Amino acid sequence: MNFIHTIIIGIVEGLTEFLPISSTAHMDIARTILGIPTSSFIKSFEIIIQLGAIMAVAVLYYKKVFSSWKYIVNLIIAFIPTGIIGFILYKLVKSFLLGNILVEACALLIGGIIIIIFENYQIKNNHIESEEINIEKLTFKQLIILGTAQALAVIPGVSRSGAVIISGRAIGLNRVLITEFSFLLAVPTMLAASVYDIYKSGVSVSSSEWGTIILGFIVSFLVAFIVIKWFLGYIRKHTFEIFGWYRIVLGIILILALFFKVI
Repeated sequence: MNFIHTIIIGIVEGLTEFLPISSTAHMDIARTILGIPTSSFIKSFEIIIQLGAIMAVAVLYYKKVFSSWKYIVNLIIAFIPTGIIGFILYKLVKSFLLGNILVEACALLIGGIIIIIFENYQIKNNHIESEEINIEKLTFKQLIILGTAQALAVIPGVSRSGAVIISGRAIGLNRVLITEFSFLLAVPTMLAASVYDIYKSGVSVSSSEWGTIILGFIVSFLVAFIVIKWFLGYIRKHTFEIFGWYRIVLGIILILALFFKVI
């Protein structure tokens, strides 16, 4: 994995982390196209550089988060289901699911169909956006539902942000509120995932490999910083349907590519 490869994958991560299209799947697709073989280091790299994108959230929202202890408590409560499920399934995910293009293709396809059905259901039933309440006012039940939904993203291709956003809107939350919440919930989630992965595999990472990780981290942070601001502006005027269609098209392309052994 050379300098250019690191830059490209860092850009891909920053672009896709907060969109409901799965950053993990896109990094794996980019890695496959670039001809980078799967390895324990590559899997750790993909997990850890996601923290770079997440740090963009910390920079943009730190004043709001630390304005109230209730903010932090609610994020911790929502993180608990994800933390428990992620801890239990860590070995399975890293050993068998990460890097599995077929799993990611199917998850992209199914997730895209769900997004389109959900958005059209909302339009058909003249769904009116709820008032934008504060994250501090989310109930315990809502927080557990959102945290459990995020846990589905242990399956590569599901999309952590997509799962949180769709589940949040399904229980009546405003799209801007739930989108911001998906950003913030990513902070403890990816921090825990990165620290745990470093603990499990950090000894085997060389100094040059740490340099690769740091570069990917920085690139993903800078790109994600821009994407977050754009995405919030976009969802104030548009639905998520375009992301559903994108997932379906990409999923079909990947399945066909696997069938014809192009990748």
